[in-house]
Amino acid sequence: MIVLVAIVGIPILLSIREAFFRENEGIDPNTGLLQGGEEFVGLRNFTDIFAGTNNVTSTWGTLDRFINAFINTSLFTLVCVLIETVLGVAMALIMSKAFRGRGIVRAGILVPWAIPTIVSALMWKLIFDEAGIMNRILGAQVLWLADNFSSFWAVVIMDVWKTAPFIGLLVLAGLQTIPAEVYEAAKVDGASVWQQFVRITLPMVKPTLVVAVLFRTLDTLRIFDAPYAMIGPAKYSVETLSMFAYEEANATRYGPAAAYSIVLFLYIVLVAFIFVKLLGADVVGDEESKALREQRRRKKAEGKLAGSRTGKQRTSITSGGMP
Repeated sequence: MIVLVAIVGIPILLSIREAFFRENEGIDPNTGLLQGGEEFVGLRNFTDIFAGTNNVTSTWGTLDRFINAFINTSLFTLVCVLIETVLGVAMALIMSKAFRGRGIVRAGILVPWAIPTIVSALMWKLIFDEAGIMNRILGAQVLWLADNFSSFWAVVIMDVWKTAPFIGLLVLAGLQTIPAEVYEAAKVDGASVWQQFVRITLPMVKPTLVVAVLFRTLDTLRIFDAPYAMIGPAKYSVETLSMFAYEEANATRYGPAAAYSIVLFLYIVLVAFIFVKLLGADVVGDEESKALREQRRRKKAEGKLAGSRTGKQRTSITSGGMP
C-alpha cells in the first residue's frame, strides 16, 4: 500500500490539484511586467475542453481537437480490441493443439508481444514507408505515414500484430483448464467442431477471455507510443487523448494537460466499471475470498437462526412454568 500510494496516489492527487490552476499570463498592474507562477482558475480548464475553440481538420472533418482525439481513442480501442480478440482466440486454439513443432509455433506467436512497443513501432514505420515493403507488396503508393485515413489503419495493424498474442496467451491458460473428457463426451454425442467451440470452449473460457479483453481495452484507451513513434506528433488523424495531453504538457500548459488526463482517467474508470458490472469481469480472481465471504455469511445466518430458536425455547419454558 505504501508503494501504491507513492507511485499512484500522490501523482493522481497532484494532477487533480494542477487541473485547477493555470500558468499566470496576466500583467502585473504594479510593475507592468508579465506575472509569473500559477493562478487558481477553478473549473475553467475543464469547461474549456468542451468550449470548441480549438478546431482541427482530420479525416473525420473539422472538429474540436479534444473531440477529435476522443474519437480517435475510442475507434482505436474498438477496432484494435475486436480484431485482437478474434486473432487471440484463434492463436490460443492453435497453441492448445498437440502437434509436432508446437513449441516453435508458440514461441513464434509470442515473439511480437515480447518486443518493446517503441521498437515495433519503428520497425513498422519502415514497413509502411512510401518505399517500404507494404507498398511493394500492394503494388501501390499509399502514404501510410501521412496525416490521412491510411495512417489510422497503419497504427491498427501494428497494434494488432503487437498485442494479439497477449490475449492468445491468457486464453490459452483458460483453455488448459477445460477437461479433455468434456470434448470426448461431446464427440460421442455427435457434436461438430463448431458446436464444441460454441457450447463448450467459449462458455468455459469466458471468465479468462473477459478479463483479457478488459486489460487490452484499458491499455488501448491510453495508447500513445505506437501512433506517436510511427506517425508523429500533431497528426490529427491518429492523435489520441494521451498524445493530446502530452503535447499540452510539452507546451508548458500543465493545467489543461492535467484536465485532459483526468477526463481520460474518468473515461477509463467508466469502461472498467461497465466491464466489471455488466460483463462480470473478475479482475482480481479471488475465488478463495469469495468462498470465505460465503462461509461467513452462512455462519452468520446459522447464528441468527440458532438465536431465534433459543429465544423461542426460553419463551416456551417461561410460559409453561406460569400457573
